[in-house]
Amino acid sequence: MNRLGAPISRTLTGGLTALATAALLTSCDGTGLPGDPERTASQTASATGTSPLANPEGTRPGLAPIASEQDRAAARRLIEKVATKGRGPKTGYSRDRFGHAWMDTADGVPLARNGCDTRNDLLTRDGSDLRYRSGSDCVVIAMTLNDPYTGTVIDWKKQAASEVQIDHVVPLSYGWQMGAARWDTAKRQRLANDPLNLLPVQGRANSSKSDSGPASWLPPSKPIRCSYAVRVAQVAVKYALPVTTADKETMLAQCGG
Repeated sequence: MNRLGAPISRTLTGGLTALATAALLTSCDGTGLPGDPERTASQTASATGTSPLANPEGTRPGLAPIASEQDRAAARRLIEKVATKGRGPKTGYSRDRFGHAWMDTADGVPLARNGCDTRNDLLTRDGSDLRYRSGSDCVVIAMTLNDPYTGTVIDWKKQAASEVQIDHVVPLSYGWQMGAARWDTAKRQRLANDPLNLLPVQGRANSSKSDSGPASWLPPSKPIRCSYAVRVAQVAVKYALPVTTADKETMLAQCGG
């Protein structure tokens, strides 16, 4: 098993596969003995990922649509719990206020201090057909991603790193304007590195979102929009972070409210 609980296999000459033992795994610095072959791994992930209602900690892969009326009603009840307020100024915001990018030391969130940075944790969580750097069970160099935002499949390689970006579902700048400016550093670091608030997605979709709330931006894939609204609500409730009235109304509308 790897650090996220997914089965690890090593592809051998002739197509034979054997389970890799923990003794073969090293730290995520990417170093290993010269000549080590790149380790390959695969993990089971559905084409659509996991419903956010079944994934309250954000540790399971992807983001599946919410389809049944019963689940959509549960989604609306969750969204109704989110407080509202006006969006404050961006004065004083910088990414560094939330800790350095993808730190492994944001205590109080899943996957912290596991020897691997947050970005690679998320690639491992959501990717399939994973390939790791030689000698590492951390640094992902290639994978297949079922992108929830666009509904497309991305065959990703590290050489084109920006094709997959890690989206903060509640953008850090948005969080800053809605109250995180008054938080202590540790809480801001948790928001920036909490798997509940992070999704690997198509880079172009993430760039188009920028720091928008749901009233200004929704995933291009319409079937996923209620699930996206639920993830925003889950993060907002967990961190006692309000959203704007327009954002809350938009979130409810995605789930039939």
